[in-house]
Amino acid sequence: MIQTLELKFLNENEKVVTLTVDNPTIPVNPTLINQVMDKIVANNVFTSTSGVVVAKQGARLVGKEIIEIEL
Repeated sequence: MIQTLELKFLNENEKVVTLTVDNPTIPVNPTLINQVMDKIVANNVFTSTSGVVVAKQGARLVGKEIIEIEL
């Protein structure tokens, strides 16, 4: 199963900005994720087209299973 970690932030226009991490270490560490997200917000690590990231909104682990169909 392919997994990605989605870190969701709000920008200054209250729009959701998602940072996606491919193949995260499993199991994920919620405390570490929270600390990293705090640092991203505090240090203005990135901005979006709609403005500066100003707050955390949440994080989620997304899994996708790919099954090839033989033809």
